[in-house]
Amino acid sequence: MKTTINGTDISYSIIGDQGPWIVMSHSLGCTQAMWDHQLEVLKGYRLLRYDTRGHGGSGSSEPPYTLDLLADDALMLMDHLGIQKAHWLGFSMGGMIGQVLALKYPDRVLSLMLADTTSEHKDTPLSMWQERIRTAREQGIPTVAGPAITRWFTEEFRTHDPKQTQWVTDMILETTIDGWCGCCAAIADVHTTDRLHEITCPALVIVGERDIGTPLEAALTIHRNLKASTLVVISDAAHMTCIEQPEQFNRALTLFLNTAA
Repeated sequence: MKTTINGTDISYSIIGDQGPWIVMSHSLGCTQAMWDHQLEVLKGYRLLRYDTRGHGGSGSSEPPYTLDLLADDALMLMDHLGIQKAHWLGFSMGGMIGQVLALKYPDRVLSLMLADTTSEHKDTPLSMWQERIRTAREQGIPTVAGPAITRWFTEEFRTHDPKQTQWVTDMILETTIDGWCGCCAAIADVHTTDRLHEITCPALVIVGERDIGTPLEAALTIHRNLKASTLVVISDAAHMTCIEQPEQFNRALTLFLNTAA
């Protein structure tokens, strides 16, 4: 399904017809399909998956984007669908969007599930993000796909599960230039750490033990600054914990939602 939100066509899907809402927000370079491994375990909830602008089936607009813009996209989609309150499940970029959404519109968020994300870039200079944007602009999305996959999955996973590795690669290749560059600019500007104490809803923070992009230190920073959070470290996983170790990931979601819902 598609609707025009905030000046852009947004592609979304709804699964389930009863229970609390969970809004599922994917990472940079992916689509709503990245949540396929979580659908079965989240039966009993109404799930809203959507493609961030410039990704998957959603339209793009001229970059740069901001996390405020992307959070407003999500809120307007919730308004369009009559969703008053929802649990937020955000991965990487989606986790950053969720933090901003909870800060701007706290009465709309029941809980936060923040996976492999960050609240600031301590060790990632702005120049690195600018270089990724330049590379995508000048050489195309395929040139950024390979390095991303190397960061996102362990070597063992890439070797033993080439089918899923290619599945995620194909999602990256579907991302528009404007979507990739716009969202890179938004990610580069995340700076919510000093305000996380304002978020009072229950929160789950998940991180892969071998995640080098948003490492354990970043997860600990979020966990320590949120008032009511639980931290879960996923073993034998790099960045894409929900795909590389779905059983561990899903167990963490289930245990959290049993207390937060």
